Amino acid sequence: MITLGSMCYIDNGNSFLMLKRTKKKNDIHKNLTISVGGKLEEGETPEECIIREVKEETNLDIINPTLRGIITFPDFEENTNWYTYVFTATDFSGTLTDNCPEGDLIWINKEDIRNRNIHTWEGDYIFLDWLLEDKPFFSAKFIYENKVFKEYSVNFY
Repeated sequence: MITLGSMCYIDNGNSFLMLKRTKKKNDIHKNLTISVGGKLEEGETPEECIIREVKEETNLDIINPTLRGIITFPDFEENTNWYTYVFTATDFSGTLTDNCPEGDLIWINKEDIRNRNIHTWEGDYIFLDWLLEDKPFFSAKFIYENKVFKEYSVNFY
């Protein structure tokens, strides 16, 4: 099965807004700190998806999110291949909710991300570095086996 998703790192200049996943049952991301985002709905563009998902999870309105790359996660979940659009957003408005349905929203200092001071997927550190270093648009593949990071490949454009 193929699943399309969008993820976004909201950037306030010093930090990225991230989500510590604590509330969903049977969550593959349980207790990890990851981006906000989710699955594309039928007929939705990746941009429409991330604008909707950010609003649902954070109560923030993002304006002109920037598509930074696409990541393929083959067989990330059993019989599911994820194709994920990676966005950043620096222009946003609204009041951050304190009642996210999936966990706790946290502003994570960019230095803490660089220094690996967050609990996340091992591969996320790699593409988070690309975002922090303002690398060009990327197309990448991250391979996990039984939740263990094995390898990745990338092309920058």
